[in-house]
Amino acid sequence: MTGDNTALLRSIAPYLEQWATYQADYRGTTGLQLAVRYKGDSILNLAWGKANLNTGEDLTPQHLFRIASHSKTMTAVIVLRLVEDGDLRLDDLVGEIVAELADTAVENVTVRELLGHQGGIVRDSIEGDFWQLRRPFLSRDELLQVFYEEGAVFSPNAHFKYTNIGYGLLGLIAERVRGQSYIELAEDLIVRPLHLGRTGPEHDETRTLEYAAGHTGRVRYGAKRRTVAHINTRSLAPATGWYSTADELAHYASSHVFGNETLLSDASKRIMQRKESEVELPGGAMRYYGLGLELSSIGDRELVGHSGGYPGHITRTWIDPQEGLVVSGLTNDYDGPADAIVTGVIQLINLAEAAAKEDRPENPQEFYLTGRFENLSGVVDIVDLGGILHVITPRMPEPASAHQRLTVQDGRLISEPGSGFATAGEPIHIRWAGEQAESVHLGAKTVWPIDTFQRAMSSIDPLRPMEHLPL
Repeated sequence: MTGDNTALLRSIAPYLEQWATYQADYRGTTGLQLAVRYKGDSILNLAWGKANLNTGEDLTPQHLFRIASHSKTMTAVIVLRLVEDGDLRLDDLVGEIVAELADTAVENVTVRELLGHQGGIVRDSIEGDFWQLRRPFLSRDELLQVFYEEGAVFSPNAHFKYTNIGYGLLGLIAERVRGQSYIELAEDLIVRPLHLGRTGPEHDETRTLEYAAGHTGRVRYGAKRRTVAHINTRSLAPATGWYSTADELAHYASSHVFGNETLLSDASKRIMQRKESEVELPGGAMRYYGLGLELSSIGDRELVGHSGGYPGHITRTWIDPQEGLVVSGLTNDYDGPADAIVTGVIQLINLAEAAAKEDRPENPQEFYLTGRFENLSGVVDIVDLGGILHVITPRMPEPASAHQRLTVQDGRLISEPGSGFATAGEPIHIRWAGEQAESVHLGAKTVWPIDTFQRAMSSIDPLRPMEHLPL
């Protein structure tokens, strides 16, 4: 992707909000914060739903979320800063820095291997039920005890083995080489340089009322969610302790874009963002990890970022470090759809950018229509993305594979020709009532404006089988 797409993104921001909030509502999500930034500027900063189901408090963009494993990206930034400053080297050994771990199975694990989850270290320890609030997160002494008793599962570089314990150790290493606490390092190297007022490395009890409550997942349809309290993550703050808002998280994430050297040099960012590990999942799917960052792609867009899962919160951020696009989504449920919503938003942006590159005449006014429509099948949106009308089904999580484009051909509005299971090549008929669409015939079936359709449905006895559509 090239050029400056600021105007394009601002033009589609209202629809990104509509699509994302529909997804959140359709999936039964408690609350969603979503932020989109481009080249450092805010394009979208929304909050939808509830901060706390017990109190009914509405979610705002200012509510704090626990961003969980996003913390690993912050810890990686701190470590790379120490490398830039000459306090640490990526090939330094654990046993040389943390004397207590000399003569243990992890003494020859390097800083780089810890950052890339290649140290073979246990993920959470056998005491990992702190994730279910059955016990506190590990203290510093308990963290060290893990390495004495169970710290190495594999030899270094035998496998990619994701580890919160290993990132807890990285926090301890940073403290040892700099002579500061992890919290002090976080403030000095990240929070203050970026002027972050709603972001920090550990639960802040003085701000309790500012946090969005966490909520349990739904194990069956209609199951009631319960609120989940926030707790300190103690020695695992470098792995999972940070809090933020979607907008401040996106602001932080923008520092990973090339050319922004507020936190790290571009040289250090290249080290973080190159493929350190290939991760083959069951079924043969491949994922990739750098140093503190996941690597992936959505369409042709190469991305870095991280997800996060903390008791009652699921979060996701993707960054395009070349173009400067950042999308962060925060949800306050154990089963929150942050990843799916962020992915879908980026797919919509990709559709708009692809359309904007095409050279085609504008649709005649009699064929130009946007809005949300409904029929018995559900809801469809007709939206202008990059100058081309797209038909989007907002309940579907992946717009890239669930959309049609409309085009004018031989004086008719049609669904763009091509292969597929939908109504490709078939005509679109709009019935106008003044300047408003009364109905739209999309290939085989008619859709109506939401209000029109709902009025018709309300006239039907809900206790009797529906025999006809009164439209």
